[in-house]
Amino acid sequence: MDITQYFEAALRSKASDLHLVSGNRPTLRIQGILEPINEVVLNPAELEEAVNALMSPEEIDVFKKEKELDLALDIAGGHFRVNLHRQEGQIGVSARVIPEIIPTPKEIDFDETIYQLSHLNQGLILVTGPSGSGKSTTLAVLLNLINAERRAHIITIEDPIEFIFKENQSIIEQRELGRDTHSFHEALKRALRQDPNVIMVGEMRDTDTITATLTAAETGHLVLSTLHTNTASETVERIVDTFPSHQQQQILLQLGSVLRAVICQQMLPKKDGGIVVAREIMINTPAIANLIRENKLAHIPSAMQTGRSEGMETMRASIKRLYEQGIISKQVYVNRTGTTDTMNTYY
Repeated sequence: MDITQYFEAALRSKASDLHLVSGNRPTLRIQGILEPINEVVLNPAELEEAVNALMSPEEIDVFKKEKELDLALDIAGGHFRVNLHRQEGQIGVSARVIPEIIPTPKEIDFDETIYQLSHLNQGLILVTGPSGSGKSTTLAVLLNLINAERRAHIITIEDPIEFIFKENQSIIEQRELGRDTHSFHEALKRALRQDPNVIMVGEMRDTDTITATLTAAETGHLVLSTLHTNTASETVERIVDTFPSHQQQQILLQLGSVLRAVICQQMLPKKDGGIVVAREIMINTPAIANLIRENKLAHIPSAMQTGRSEGMETMRASIKRLYEQGIISKQVYVNRTGTTDTMNTYY
């Protein structure tokens, strides 16, 4: 099997994702919609052989043992983030197309509030949302702004490395799990001894990583990371709930002190085709910080409404604005907000 042809098709079609599943047709996700490349059903044995040919012996061993593997792959002239997995005992491949050139802030609809976050020198910035919501791209654009505008030592810890940065004003070191380090939290602890200004942690997956991330943000570094959460209040709650009850008050105090912003993202289909990003933006103002420290997380959305002059916006308000601008349909608005009320802007 010539597996390269499918990656070439993904690049040629400007797809966001490629899916190769044994016993199914090869499929691309183009502007949010799944479209088969052809009608040929993938033979399980041939697909397994083709995928094995793309991996190193070490990667093959890990995949055999874990039955899951994330890796970066340069193929067909493109760069892909690839997840290998088993389904019904057979191999499956999900590949995300990583643009060769990091987008500009304008290309991914940064507003002034998000742009200003790149000027911070310390604290924690979180970008959250479901898979495919553009979290990695937003982080890459923020880091590239820092790279372009000031002299900093930037360390990224990723699984796998996605966007490849070209040094401008900054020194950039990109470390990959498995190849350069064994874990996020160990790499984070070591990073503090490497004179960094900015640290990007690909994902806060576990308690140890969250603890190390908060410590790095407390000790005068700017730290950026991601979570799979849908709202700012849910993000804080998810972090706190990761810890046992006797530690939760301390974590709330830490978050109230070090958190600078939470950006939650969703990708929505546009009326005229394509996709657009909706963003909830929470800035950790003194009022928000008090709510976090006092564990009054349910009050955060209300505080965000009153903080609109400081650049904050709830997800519902962001989606409503896209509807009012004629970018998304009413049906998308209703589906994503769960309301038919298009009059009330106070979400």
